[in-house]
Amino acid sequence: MAGQKVIAIYAPNISPRLSYTVATLFGNEALVSANKLTFLQHDGPRINYSHEFLDVRNLWIHPHGLLEESGIAAQEIELIQWKGFAAFFKTSDGTIPFDVFAAAFYLLSRYEEYLSHEKDKYGRFPAEASLAFKARFLQQPLIQCWIKALGWELRLLFPDFRLQAIPFQFIPTYDIDLAFAYLNQPLTKQVVGFFKTLYQGKFEAFLEMAKVLSGNAADPSDQFQQLQTLHQELLLQPHYFFLLAAKRLGVDKNIAPSNQALQSIIQALSKQYPIGIHPSWQSGDEPALLLSEINCLSKIIDKPINTSRQHYLRMQFPQTYERLLAAGIQDDYTMGYASQNGFRASYAGSFYWYNLTRECKTNLLIHPFCYMDATAIFYKREPVYEAAKELHELTDMVIQYGGEMMAIFHNDFLTQQPEWIEWSQLHEDWLRKYATTSS
Repeated sequence: MAGQKVIAIYAPNISPRLSYTVATLFGNEALVSANKLTFLQHDGPRINYSHEFLDVRNLWIHPHGLLEESGIAAQEIELIQWKGFAAFFKTSDGTIPFDVFAAAFYLLSRYEEYLSHEKDKYGRFPAEASLAFKARFLQQPLIQCWIKALGWELRLLFPDFRLQAIPFQFIPTYDIDLAFAYLNQPLTKQVVGFFKTLYQGKFEAFLEMAKVLSGNAADPSDQFQQLQTLHQELLLQPHYFFLLAAKRLGVDKNIAPSNQALQSIIQALSKQYPIGIHPSWQSGDEPALLLSEINCLSKIIDKPINTSRQHYLRMQFPQTYERLLAAGIQDDYTMGYASQNGFRASYAGSFYWYNLTRECKTNLLIHPFCYMDATAIFYKREPVYEAAKELHELTDMVIQYGGEMMAIFHNDFLTQQPEWIEWSQLHEDWLRKYATTSS
């Protein structure tokens, strides 16, 4: 059918890295072959990924060399501009001035994170250390920008060709670190919190807590029914991730997993929506805890658990993803930064993780997010109108280039309390505006 012909890619050396990159960027729309004659005889779009000039109509990309290497080594990054976008791994000659496949692989594999020793106060790779932040393309799904421009270059050579668009999906997600503000907390925490608010002169909070604990008001963080009503009205399929650390410690301050009220919420939501584990901070230090938490959630909902997002986005390559795979996780939603909103892997679509230490594509499907409420609130300290503007701009960017528009919200920031009501409205406005755009 016109416009749907497969792209033939000629490459004398077909490495696992090249095969992975082509499959990620083009899916079934492209085939890589080392057979030059087959390439020359192809009657559809052609990309020559070699150092050799071929006297036939084709788009020529000079290989940089990264995709023929194995192992991890420091890479020289020289930024250039192409079609109005940042680019790197400059090459000579060719139709385009850089190796788009090598550059895409570098970003997708998170190559720089294996090399960097920079850490934030939580031991995470900081957004500010990334190439995307330094080169000011963090808020672009840059790989998709390149591929769209590449598609236009191919159309100039092969007018009947149309690169298939990536479908847009709108997916709100929620991290449930603390299901209740006051109820179902340990008695000692309730008592300490009660007197602490009084001592600090926070009389409104003191009265609120008193009303909730006496049964005269609902817990402000228990927004689950309100969220469900909104999602049902807008026909949305949100994803929920529950923190179920067995021991309260450090940033793991969740309600006890054995709590019946918490379990009832999880069970009710699991009947309609995908439920995933939110592996505790402690599980990063004690890997056996990961399986324990997964099994705990599985027992609560009586279903296998194969999705996750790391609590506090704690992630280290390759250890975190290797542990998730070993624990049976198939889909992970951690790919994003805490301190900056944007596209950590410069890609808005889901993609399989490539393990650089083992030089192979894995079965772990990565679902990047590009916005988190806590980033705007605690890291960037943005006023609500600026946070809303950023959220809508990122959503529009994903609509333009396709992929999963994934944002993270927390139930305790979606309350009707005076300090949070504007954030709750931001969330609802965003859902109502974009709910019908998903394909």
